[in-house]
Amino acid sequence: MAENRADVIVIGAGIVGLAHALAAAKRGFKVVVFERNLQAVGASIRNFGMLWPIGQPRGERRDRALKAREIWLQVGSQAGFSLDPCGSLHLAYRPDEKAVLEEFVETAGKKTDTVALLTPDEVAKKSPAVRTEGLLAGLWSSTEIIVDPREAIAKIPGFLNQKYGVKFHFGTVVTEISDARVVAGGEVWKGDRIFLCSGADFETLYPDIYADSGLTKVKLQMMRTAPQPGGFRIGAALCGGLTLTHYESFAHCRSLPELKARIKGETPQFPRWGIHVMMSQNAKGELIIGDSHEYGLNPDPFNRAEINNHILDYLKTFVRVPSPDIAETWNGVYAKLAGQTEFIARPEPDVTIVNGLSGAGMTLSFGLAEEVVSGRL
Repeated sequence: MAENRADVIVIGAGIVGLAHALAAAKRGFKVVVFERNLQAVGASIRNFGMLWPIGQPRGERRDRALKAREIWLQVGSQAGFSLDPCGSLHLAYRPDEKAVLEEFVETAGKKTDTVALLTPDEVAKKSPAVRTEGLLAGLWSSTEIIVDPREAIAKIPGFLNQKYGVKFHFGTVVTEISDARVVAGGEVWKGDRIFLCSGADFETLYPDIYADSGLTKVKLQMMRTAPQPGGFRIGAALCGGLTLTHYESFAHCRSLPELKARIKGETPQFPRWGIHVMMSQNAKGELIIGDSHEYGLNPDPFNRAEINNHILDYLKTFVRVPSPDIAETWNGVYAKLAGQTEFIARPEPDVTIVNGLSGAGMTLSFGLAEEVVSGRL
């Protein structure tokens, strides 16, 4: 069997694989990417399109997210997909929610120029979609960017090919990795470095490592409206008090347990289904709404109407838009490793498995890939 050659082989054309292909190609390596589907159809296109540094705790992870943000801006301008550096608003309608926001700002550290606690009137200037009745305060963050993940993930391969000569083989399943050789679509490829960035391929190519990894899967439910009439824009990406209980960046706040206890007592359906409610808007004017979190190695493939109803009912408490009618619903599944931000393993000297970004793939992948490919991680 004839042997093909590349400096770097990447398996998976989701955001993690694309990020590693870019990081390698920028360093002058000849890169080839294999994707088992005709196009990426996994978690990388089934999300809000939120690049969300505000959700990452201070330190290494926040720095990684900000590095990824910088790369997103560069790639978006060259690949020709839309990016909206609209920032974000966390909204507080209850005293315990406001207490968390106040504490977060007080403990934000030296780089406080990116976050600020806003009055209701100041919030209204950032977003005409926010319900100001009963609003106590809003946390403004300037670092968040919105992309349409379907558009971005579709256009990045063409950009990588045209600018760096990265070769993509879609609809090509990798069936074997051994001794720096990959069998893909019946052909043998030799690579100096191999990055396995596809969860499905990880499960089948290294089943023992996958079984011992501690990874679980998380299913989320999401929705999308039709484009808003009259060119209505929501401004900043929006989220309510539930979101303060979800992101680790707020975990250090001593006021958080009181908020969690109140939510559990008043609305147990939210922690039961891992619901926290956010809304973004893409360049087409569509609103993306979600989401929920169900954990397990074999997620239920069927969506629950009650979960979507809980999300929409809560959304109405802090958002008012011209057309809230839902045009599309779906679910996504991503890998999560408890207590860690990613799973990295090296089963062979030339093979690196990268997985388990725990729902932060859009936010962290470009920054993570820089560290992995450069050997810093």
